[in-house]
Amino acid sequence: MQSPVSELIELLSLERLEQNLFRGQSRDIGTRYVFGGQVLGQALSAAQATMSHPRAAHSLHAYFLRAGDVDHPIVYEVDRTRDGGTFSVRRVTAVQHGKVIFFCAASFQQAETGAEHQLPMPEVPAPEDTPAAAPVPADVLATLPTKIQRWLDRTGPFEFRHVGNTGGDWRDKLHPPRRSPLQQVWFRLAERVGDAPELHRALLAYASDFHLLGTATFPHGISYYQPDVQMASLDHGLWFHRPFRADEWLLYAIDSPSAHAARGLARGLIYDRQGHLVASTCQEGLIRTAATAGAAPATEHTP
Repeated sequence: MQSPVSELIELLSLERLEQNLFRGQSRDIGTRYVFGGQVLGQALSAAQATMSHPRAAHSLHAYFLRAGDVDHPIVYEVDRTRDGGTFSVRRVTAVQHGKVIFFCAASFQQAETGAEHQLPMPEVPAPEDTPAAAPVPADVLATLPTKIQRWLDRTGPFEFRHVGNTGGDWRDKLHPPRRSPLQQVWFRLAERVGDAPELHRALLAYASDFHLLGTATFPHGISYYQPDVQMASLDHGLWFHRPFRADEWLLYAIDSPSAHAARGLARGLIYDRQGHLVASTCQEGLIRTAATAGAAPATEHTP
């Protein structure tokens, strides 16, 4: 049986159908629809596979348009929009059942030197001093919907440790208290993998969709796991600043500056253990309760 890490790497390894056309499989991880991080990682993998220059992805800007079907593959079409002197741009369209479910633009840059600065990493306990979340007791798990049971009871490819256990305890997931829209989460891939930077960027794209939008729910005492709450990623921005490894501890420092009109905005800074700012994220997502529920979500979100 494959490990969760091997399954994820296989998921991000696309089948090439034509020069600019790729097919990726979908995986049911316990969400109702395709997890947004899967589409982000696969789209970046497709874009990277069309690069003929030694250039690294430095940004990705994506929109989720329709819910993805976990039981069917997704086709990714890459437009080689530009190859300039130092920058390249790729546009990626994801299609399922004949309809566009997602599109993004990814920019790549040839290595250069220049001015440098960064915001300092928050002072937090080391990952070794941050306990992992306790599992949901079996009697509590049995009372939850099947999909939620599978999600909370699974062992995923990434290990997460919540600083101060903010949002990490199963009680907070099911009956969340109101709190400030801030959290810090240590995370890393559960196994060591190869050295290819392209793989680690695709893995980080996948992981960047965890915990981000959920931060916007903290002041409101609601949770994705509650049956009357509907959440979905609408767009996602990701910037790669410095080299990193996804199989080494990274700190995700997240805040949510605003929620309004059934949309929440969340931002994240990702640091390595040495305090280097390696990536930044920003995401806006749909957050509805039963009283405001309307159309189906654009894609699935997990906290």
